Amino acid sequence: MGFFVGLDRPTAEDGTERSHCLVGELAHAATPPATLASACGRGRARDMTTATAIVAGHGLALRRSLPLPNPPGRPSSVYLSARPLPHARRMIVPASPSSRPCRCRSISSESSTAASAAETADEDVDPGNEDDEEEVDPQAEVCYLDPDADPEAIREWELDFCSRPILDARGKKVWELVVCDATLSLQFTRYFPNTSINSVTLRDALASVSDALGVPLPDRVRFFRSQMQTIITRACGELGVKAVPSRRCVSLLLWLEERYEAVYSRHPGFQPGTRPLLALDNPFPTTLPENLFGDKWAFVQLPFSAVRGEVESLERRYAFGAGLDLDLLGFELDDSTLIPGVAVESSRAKPLAAWMNGLEICAMEVDTGRASLILSAGISTRYIYSGYQKSPAATQEAEAWEAAKKACGGLHFLAIQENLDSDGCVGLWLLLDLPPPPV
Repeated sequence: MGFFVGLDRPTAEDGTERSHCLVGELAHAATPPATLASACGRGRARDMTTATAIVAGHGLALRRSLPLPNPPGRPSSVYLSARPLPHARRMIVPASPSSRPCRCRSISSESSTAASAAETADEDVDPGNEDDEEEVDPQAEVCYLDPDADPEAIREWELDFCSRPILDARGKKVWELVVCDATLSLQFTRYFPNTSINSVTLRDALASVSDALGVPLPDRVRFFRSQMQTIITRACGELGVKAVPSRRCVSLLLWLEERYEAVYSRHPGFQPGTRPLLALDNPFPTTLPENLFGDKWAFVQLPFSAVRGEVESLERRYAFGAGLDLDLLGFELDDSTLIPGVAVESSRAKPLAAWMNGLEICAMEVDTGRASLILSAGISTRYIYSGYQKSPAATQEAEAWEAAKKACGGLHFLAIQENLDSDGCVGLWLLLDLPPPPV
C-alpha cells in the first residue's frame, strides 16, 4: 500500500495497469552531480517506469498524479483522467472586539504630527453597541487579542510595513504597520506619516504591540517585502527578535487582501488604481545549490482528508516540514479531492530535509516553456529544481498538475522520502500559491 494517490491510472490492452509517469532524476544514485545540467542530462530527465510513491505510512495509497510517455520502443499514448475539482474558497474570519483593553488610534487628516499626538488618546467604546456595529471604520486602527488565546504560545508574528493607497492632508502616502500571527489570534495595525519611516519607529511600534496586548515579544517575525529587509531586520534585532524573510505569511497576505476591500478602499483618502510602492520581486530562477539535490522526483496527489490528517500530526510525525491552518484559510474541498504535490527521493533524505527546512519554502511550479520544475523560497529566491524531457505528453502532464493546483485554490505540497516506494517520509511541506497583495 502506498500513501500518495494520483489521477486514475490508464490500463493497457491486456488489462494491466500502467505506471508510466513523469519522474525526473535529480542526481545519479552513486555520485551527486555538481550542477543541475549533469543531474538532469542538461535538462532532459530519463523516462522511467516506477511503482507507487508513498509518503506517510498510514496505508493510504497515493497514485502517480499523471501518466507520461511510454519507455522507448513502445507506442506513446497519454491518458489524462483529471477529475473536475471544486474551487476552494478562502476567507479570513473577522475579528471580534477584544475584551483586553488597548489603545486604538485614528489616522489624522491634519498633519504628520497628529499620529504621535493621537497615540495618547483612548477611544471610548460602548460594549453594548459592539454587536450592532457592522461597518468598519476605515480610519480606525486595530488592536486585538483573542480572549481565548494563550499569549505565551504566540511565538511567531507576521509583519508588513509599507505605504497604502491613501493620501493624508499633505497629499502624501500614508504608511501602515500590520502585525498578526498565523491564526489571527493577534491583530494590530497602526498608521504612520511618510516622514517617520525608519527602524527606530518600527522598533518602538513593535514594542508597543507587546505592551498594548500584554503578549511577550515573539521569537521570530516573518515579512515578505525585500525592500524593507534592512529596516525590519534592524528593528527586530534591537528587540532580540529574529527577522525571517518569507512568503509563508499566508494569514497576513490574505488579511491585507481583505483590508484592501473593507478598509483602504473606503478611506476618504483612498486613491484607486494606485500601484503598490514596494512590489514583490519575481526574479529569474537560478541553479539549485548542490546540497539541495535529491535523486528522483515525481508528480503525486493526496486526498484532501489525508492532507488534513498529515497537517494535524505534522509536529508529532515529522522532524521537518511546515503546515497551514486549513480551517482558518476556509478551504471548502471534498475529502476525496486530490491535492497535487511533488515527491522527492533522496539517499540522504534527512540532511536534504534539514536543509530544505531552513529555506522557508512557499511554492512549487512548473515552467512548461523551459520544461523545468521551479522551487520558490524565502522572499524572492527561485531555484530550477529540476528539468524533464520536453515532449507533448510531458507538457500535458505538467499543465494538468498546474490545473489541479489551481482548482484546489493553489494548495499543494512537497514531500521528501528515502525511497519513492517507502512507507514513510522524512519531511512534508504544505504550500499555497497566492497572488501578490493589492497593496
